[in-house]
Parts: sequence; structure tokens; C-alpha cells
Amino acid sequence: MVTLNQIQDFLAPRKMAMAGASRNPKKFGGAIFKELREKGFELYPINPNADEIQGVKCYKSVDDLPAGVEHLFIVTPKYETEIIARAAVNKGIKMVWVQQQSDTPAAVKTIEEAGIPLIHKKCIMMFAGPVKSVHGFHRFLVKTFVGFPKLVYSAN
Repeated sequence: MVTLNQIQDFLAPRKMAMAGASRNPKKFGGAIFKELREKGFELYPINPNADEIQGVKCYKSVDDLPAGVEHLFIVTPKYETEIIARAAVNKGIKMVWVQQQSDTPAAVKTIEEAGIPLIHKKCIMMFAGPVKSVHGFHRFLVKTFVGFPKLVYSAN
């Protein structure tokens, strides 16, 4: 079960690589890239077919990421997710978030077996603040009807 602590830990540095960033701003990977940047996130887009996305240098693969990029957000088609997950393990990525609808059992298993903290089955836009518009309404619905991740306190 994903906790709110894990989500906060992932988002706190406001710096992450994004596999599945799209040059097309109308595609989900382009729209979410734009919105995260507008929220102040420092993003390192990964797309093997682009040199830059929205004016930001693009990396061809997880392997090409510069040192110091420790969090990876995956928003790829399902058929690519496990490949990205294996690359993240090999690169030594410290935390991974696989956007809902991008996760696969094989990718989840790869990341979990490597002992990397994983967030999946969650939409990053419901948590990457400030949460507004349709994402805020979606967040309200999830809190009301489905259940929202909880903060977990240690017994120290």
C-alpha cells in the first residue's frame, strides 16, 4: 500500500526524470510534462526520438541521465514500462513512480525485487502541488469514495 509519506518523499526534491515525455503537447506525456514544469519541477525528459522537449534537453534513455537524478516518473505505453523499469534498476534510481495505466505486473515486480520504493496505481497530478482544476476534483472524488493514501507515523 502506497503511503502519503512515500508520495511526499518522491515529490519533495521537485526534481525527476520523466520517461514517456512527448514532443506533442496534446499527448498525455506532453501535457503532463508541461504542467509539472509549470508547477516548478525540474524535469529530465527521456524520449529516444527527441533532442529536446518544450525547450528542455532530452535524454535518449535512462542510462544517459546525469548523476544526481534519483527519481524517475514513468508514463510510457505499457509495452515499454518493463524495459524502463529494468534500466532504472541498472542505473541505480532511488525511487520510481509509474503513472496509473502505465504499470504492468512485470515492471512492478522488477522494481520491487530491486528494493526500490515504488508508487503506482496513482496519478501524479493528484499530488504534485498545487493541485487545481480537474485534478483537484479528481482528488476530491478519490478522497471521498475510494480512499486516499495516509501518512504513516513511526513509533519513535
